[in-house]
Amino acid sequence: MADLQDEINSTAEAGKLDEAPGPDDSRPGPRPDPPAGAPSDADSVGPGPVRADDTGPAWAKDPYARARAVLGEHPVADGYCGLPGALRDLPWYDFETGDSGLESDLPRLRAGRVGAQLWSVYVPERLDADRVVRATLEQIDLVKHVVGAHPEGLRLARDASEVTDARNCGRIATLIGPARGVAIGDSLGTLRSLHSLGLCALTLRGTAWAGPGGLSAFGEEVVREMNRLGILADLSGASEATVRRVLAISKAPAIFARSGALALRDHRDNLSDELLAEVGAAKGLCMVPLAAGRTGASVREVADHLDHVRRVAGPECVGLSGTYDTPEEHPEGLDDTSGYPRLITELFERDWTEAEVAGLTWGNLQRVLRSTDFTARATRERRTASTAKMERLDG
Repeated sequence: MADLQDEINSTAEAGKLDEAPGPDDSRPGPRPDPPAGAPSDADSVGPGPVRADDTGPAWAKDPYARARAVLGEHPVADGYCGLPGALRDLPWYDFETGDSGLESDLPRLRAGRVGAQLWSVYVPERLDADRVVRATLEQIDLVKHVVGAHPEGLRLARDASEVTDARNCGRIATLIGPARGVAIGDSLGTLRSLHSLGLCALTLRGTAWAGPGGLSAFGEEVVREMNRLGILADLSGASEATVRRVLAISKAPAIFARSGALALRDHRDNLSDELLAEVGAAKGLCMVPLAAGRTGASVREVADHLDHVRRVAGPECVGLSGTYDTPEEHPEGLDDTSGYPRLITELFERDWTEAEVAGLTWGNLQRVLRSTDFTARATRERRTASTAKMERLDG
């Protein structure tokens, strides 16, 4: 156990973890166009591999090539992908060749240097509670079917180790979640069942036990059981009272799967500077969405949010959330998952260090996953499965 804790605290997590090559993007598929006037990959790379730590004049001439090389070593871990919902509504799709109406398919994911994604299993809010549970189970089944049908490109993962294994095998790690909080049906037994099926993250909002007034007694028991199981608590859109209580009682870091900076754009899911500072103190993770309505309609505006979160919460507490294949509109130049190198180019032009970019794209989510896994192992040694019932605690 001590060895695992040492691994969590290792400085390697800032960007030195798992330095095997990222997903193979040499297979056929579209690549993002470089910025206007930038040299092509062939012109900028030259013979032999290009390393991300190259400090020669080539980087100064072509920051886009630098961005692609860094992403090759530290690929994007995307905090929110809406593919399950998009695929549910499509009569037909071709995930392998990209010949379909998707923003995330294998060619685009490889071109964008994506190494891991959280696949949302959200279901429509119009469904009543009983139908939400069934629909979530159907979404999880769909995720497993899609991943199983594309074993050369995707691999299911539950924790940091499995994410690393997938990447080392040249696959894109697929984590199931977040799901809506109402999907557990106000039952810890249902929560455990969803976890046994692979659920990795749960959004704590829109429930009877996590509302405007904060967590109820049963809600606190949900968080403790999530800690014991190793399920990430997603606090995007939760009330300030809920956020503060979760940050206070959770032994594992919380994530905000779709939250930018409220100081820059007024959106209900964005975080005030005060909350961002608290997230930083708790070593949580604010995953800035590439969504025009949340963070702006340009690459520069998204980068402004990343700058702001980095400054207020800290560079180890900022991540990326593509929000692709959702109803969200995306900034110009970031229309699908192939556009990530453009965003990283913008950050390098703003003097982000390679260590900070490596944390943003890969290391910070890995840190949270490792800490969550360690917390779960430690908690299971001293706590058995909770038998609490909402009607007894909150009745």
